Amino acid sequence: MRIAIDTNVLVYAEDVSPASRMRRAALSLLERLPEASVVLPVQVLAELYYLLVRKARLAPAKARHIVLNWSDSYETIDTSTAVMLAATDVAASHKLSIWDSLVLSSAAEAGCRLLLSEDMQEGFTLRGVTVINPFAVAIHPLLQAVLTNESR
Repeated sequence: MRIAIDTNVLVYAEDVSPASRMRRAALSLLERLPEASVVLPVQVLAELYYLLVRKARLAPAKARHIVLNWSDSYETIDTSTAVMLAATDVAASHKLSIWDSLVLSSAAEAGCRLLLSEDMQEGFTLRGVTVINPFAVAIHPLLQAVLTNESR
């Protein structure tokens, strides 16, 4: 099962947020996911860079290094014209931001079954991609299945 990761998971993993509990949760999640199944939309990497430079006030070269490390760690999903046009449809039809719509459309284009995101509505499904909050108290059954299968 292919799994897309949203920006907030990487932000927590990089400790941009002051909540160290969330950093531990994000790192634990990423360690438990089957690496070959995880993909990162390019939009997520762009958002991560922006947050590292603007919010965390890292030097651009340091932020670039972090983004390169993530892009080396997982397969990336490009934002094609088709994905961009699909994202405009999603944004218009479902009242999502264009940025969230790009992430969701990229995940769908890549054949992902899950999008792990704290920022979108849990359970929202589009073109076979279900949004799951990986930090929810109750673990969604689809995510639980992935994590259980990986531990065997």
